[in-house]
Amino acid sequence: MPNKKVFVIKFIHSVLFFVMVFCLFYILYCAITGTYDWTLLTAIVLLLIDGLSIALNRWRCPLTTLAEKYGAENGAVTHIILTPWCARYVFKFFIVAAAIEVVWLGIGYFSM
Repeated sequence: MPNKKVFVIKFIHSVLFFVMVFCLFYILYCAITGTYDWTLLTAIVLLLIDGLSIALNRWRCPLTTLAEKYGAENGAVTHIILTPWCARYVFKFFIVAAAIEVVWLGIGYFSM
C-alpha cells in the first residue's frame, strides 16, 4: 500500500470535497424553496471557511499541499471524480455558483 499518510489526507480531502458539494446543492435548494434556517447558515459558513483557507494558501487547497509534502505526486482529489477539464475549473465553478446562490438567497429574503 502506498504511503498511509497520503491515503488518510486524500480520504479526508475527498470527504471535505463532497461536504462542500453538498453545501452548494443545499444552498441552491434553499434559494429555490425560500428556506432560511440554521442549516443554511452552517452551509454558507462552511463554504466561507473553505474559501478563506484556500485564499490564504495562495489559491491552493492546504490539504493538496500537505499530501504532496508527504509524497503524493498530485495532492488534489478532484481528478479522481471529475474529468481533467472539470477538475481544472471546479473551484472557479464553485465560486460562481456560490455567488449566484447567495445573491438569489438575498433577493428572496429581502423581497419577503
